Amino acid sequence: QVQLVESGGGLVQAGGSLRLSCAASGLTFSRYPMGWFRQAPGKEREFIAGISWKGGSTYYIDSVKGRFTISRDNAKNTVSLQMNSLKPEDTAVYYCAARSSRMNIIGEYDYWGQGTQVTVSS
Repeated sequence: QVQLVESGGGLVQAGGSLRLSCAASGLTFSRYPMGWFRQAPGKEREFIAGISWKGGSTYYIDSVKGRFTISRDNAKNTVSLQMNSLKPEDTAVYYCAARSSRMNIIGEYDYWGQGTQVTVSS
């Protein structure tokens, strides 16, 4: 049974930083591209960052590029999202996800965590 468990969310002031972590179990983690998604109130869930199964390639949407960094530790079965210079518009529930297809980072993701709330106050 695949489990993805996020941690590290919370309340932070604008301009601050948070580091989200996702611990994976029940899958051969090193074979899966991983991604971070977020869903703000009243909005659709959006893909914000992804990392290839080896960690050599990453992808970010424009709104987080230069502020967020995705990384993974295949020895520890974890993927992280370092978020700096946070803005109120970053407020959302953040989800990590695993993608069964190793071909690329962007596409359908198959396994999901339960999410962690990030709230950025102005």
